[in-house]
Amino acid sequence: MSIELRYRQVPIGELSLHVVESGDPEGRPFLLLHGWPESSRTWRGVMAAAGDDARLLAVDLPGIGRSTGGVGGSKRRIAAAVHALIGRLGLTGTTLVGHDAGGMAAYAYLRTFDAVDRVVVMNTVLPGVAPWEQVLRNPYIWHFGLHAVPDLPETLVDGRQEAYFGHFYRALSADPDRIAAESRAEQAAAYREPAQLTAGFDLYRAFGQDARDNAESAAAGPVDTPLLYLRGTREPVDLDAYAAGLRAAGVRALDAGLVDGGGHFMQEERPAEVWRLIREFAD
Repeated sequence: MSIELRYRQVPIGELSLHVVESGDPEGRPFLLLHGWPESSRTWRGVMAAAGDDARLLAVDLPGIGRSTGGVGGSKRRIAAAVHALIGRLGLTGTTLVGHDAGGMAAYAYLRTFDAVDRVVVMNTVLPGVAPWEQVLRNPYIWHFGLHAVPDLPETLVDGRQEAYFGHFYRALSADPDRIAAESRAEQAAAYREPAQLTAGFDLYRAFGQDARDNAESAAAGPVDTPLLYLRGTREPVDLDAYAAGLRAAGVRALDAGLVDGGGHFMQEERPAEVWRLIREFAD
């Protein structure tokens, strides 16, 4: 299904956020945050599935793709930029959706601001929220450590972005072939420049601070904004353990669900099903 895309740059302090919009300009807004190694391009299939049924806005995270400026990878600072963006665009009744590191930023938003109606977090563990410590001990999550080393991952990956990112598509997808070559190429291009690579790896370097921020939020008390936590049925995770961690952290209005046949990149593998679950939650 072809969709009309609208593009804009929105200045937010020292940042400039690139926003790709589809659907009804007067419709209920869904604000989409990507993860690593992605850009706003990763949401194209979800936008197509939504059609003109709603207003979808996909954002390049700070320093990645066509967004400029830096926040050092801090999810709380990304959340602050998103909050300013929502105000600048005059969005109301918003559902905030985040995948992977974008899901971490969406959770930081949930704990810090109340200008959205609902939040969706997809395919991610949350720093400082159980089972965070268990995930860190998993040897298959080796890239968390590598990506946090200063300068080294940039040195290793520069000029090899598409090949390196391709490893994660193969390792973490239920069906890597569903992530189109065009999508892979566009997203690798979003990290072509050294500063863009650094912005991506900074998402990992900030995990320690993110965990402290999330612990501080949990200690401050519970939150009532509804949260939908989604994983794929082809991801090797215990959904109940993640739901228990969120409830223990003070999320009182929690739904958790699975996308049938989905792997880590399920917004590209199963876009129609992802959109169906998000829309049903928003309704």
